[in-house]
Amino acid sequence: MESFATKSLSFSATSPSSIITFHQNRHKNTLKSISRRNLVICASSGSSSGSVVTLLDYGAGNVRSVRNAIHHLGFEIEDVRTPKDILNADRLIFPGVGAFASAMDVLTKTGMAEALCTYIENDRPFLGICLGLQLLFESSEENGPVNGLGLIPGVVGRFSSSNGFRVPHIGWNALQIAKDSEILDDIGDHHVYFVHSYRAMPSDDNKEWVSSTCNYGDDFIASIRRGNVHAVQFHPEKSGDIGLSVLRRFLHPKAQGTKKPTQGKASKLAKRVIACLDVRTNDKGDLVVTKGDQYDVREHTKENEVRNLGKPVELAGQYYKDGADEVSFLNITGFRDFPLGDLPMLQVLRHTSENVFVPLTVGGGIRDFTDANGRHYSSLEVASEYFRSGADKISIGSDAVYAAEEYIKTKVKTGKSSLEQISRVYGNQAVVVSIDPRRVYLKSPNDVQFKTTRVTKPGPNGEEYAWYQCTVNGGREGRPIGAYELAKVVEELGAGEILLNCIDCDGQGKGFDIDLIKLISDAVSIPVIASSGAGAVEHFSEVFMKTNASAALAAGIFHRKEVPIQSVKGHLLKEGIELRI
Repeated sequence: MESFATKSLSFSATSPSSIITFHQNRHKNTLKSISRRNLVICASSGSSSGSVVTLLDYGAGNVRSVRNAIHHLGFEIEDVRTPKDILNADRLIFPGVGAFASAMDVLTKTGMAEALCTYIENDRPFLGICLGLQLLFESSEENGPVNGLGLIPGVVGRFSSSNGFRVPHIGWNALQIAKDSEILDDIGDHHVYFVHSYRAMPSDDNKEWVSSTCNYGDDFIASIRRGNVHAVQFHPEKSGDIGLSVLRRFLHPKAQGTKKPTQGKASKLAKRVIACLDVRTNDKGDLVVTKGDQYDVREHTKENEVRNLGKPVELAGQYYKDGADEVSFLNITGFRDFPLGDLPMLQVLRHTSENVFVPLTVGGGIRDFTDANGRHYSSLEVASEYFRSGADKISIGSDAVYAAEEYIKTKVKTGKSSLEQISRVYGNQAVVVSIDPRRVYLKSPNDVQFKTTRVTKPGPNGEEYAWYQCTVNGGREGRPIGAYELAKVVEELGAGEILLNCIDCDGQGKGFDIDLIKLISDAVSIPVIASSGAGAVEHFSEVFMKTNASAALAAGIFHRKEVPIQSVKGHLLKEGIELRI
């Protein structure tokens, strides 16, 4: 704890274990109102450099992408080490990540809260991102009520999941510009990327601050602006070229955009097209992108070598240019190798995030572990390494199955599972649960204790029903729990999204398992990503039209260039499906 209060500390250099130790000391009470009487402006009269921006990184979540975006735009970064660094900043960016209470704890105990309030009240150039917007309000209901900085009237509350709106709000949505905001001038009718469960609402008391709103059930505040003070609920560093234009206009307030954005047609939350890269070490030790056929990644040749479809960093960069809305890495050797020693995968994330400005998800081997020396690493420490290396979301597979089985048996939330630990610190929007089920046909729905569904196509012996048995360890071991039961439990334990695979459809190219996806997407109120089986553009429109899937993921057809991402999007647009273009 004391390390966070040490004035010489660089927040961005804080070790993951220090961050985790801090976050586990949860905020128990609402914070006392913040006194700012003793702070004075200490800003130097002249800028030491016109190409330097000060970054407040308090040591949680993925701020690497913001750093990369700033560097991409030609700026150097000075990290906040003391409250005085805030007061001396010429331009300050605060990319808030994680839980509201934890962030306020850090800011208050280090003296940063008072400095931030003074800086903003003096109309200094400021850009808050996501939680960096929410903290400006009076309080939040997240694990609260918890007092915020109190600069803007209003309470940050949770989205309602009634009326079919899924929480968290994840994906690309449209803005309604309320007033001249300067930094939003290039957005127009384009989508920007949101990922959050809590939001601030516009009111008569805060309307002078509101520069744009977004509709998700209700109109919530998407951005604020007063004078030189800006903040956005969406993630510009994850919103592609349009998002980079927001950062550019903040950093270069008098400069014009380098290129006119293409005309957009954004009106609501878009369906997402996600490119997945299955990454593993081949027999020569090289990290390659591969693709399985019902989870078998080896060629059916005499050498039986690992199927090699390219290098992960280059492929991810190409998918970003092709218009992928997200890129997902699955480290399919992760369950065999200790993740913190898995430096190649961390390097892949670091290099990818330098040039890919859409969300990155990584999965594989994120679990508690005790090494050969007897040192125990929590799944939270493992996840932290991935977040700090560039991941926006982490995907948990087998570990979530075991946690769900235990919860069904005991009805007790221990708080010790990887799912619970990571979602508690980083928010449920940062945790994806990957479900790997196998179809089991039945003659009668009463044949098993698990949830069954009537199948569209009868089984090999004319069976009209099936249940979906969950598997672990890359599909090699079946477990006594169904996909329906698992989905319901992981939502309860803190998952923010479900990646729904199907072993029977994997690599077959005959379409997604519509029966399975409909069953699960109707059962939960969190977003569901459809995966496994895509072989043609029509398969994407089918899954969006027949189920409540929020996104569709493909791997092999993109790797082999059988179906380009742009062809998928062109087809979906013709079918009248809302998309980011």
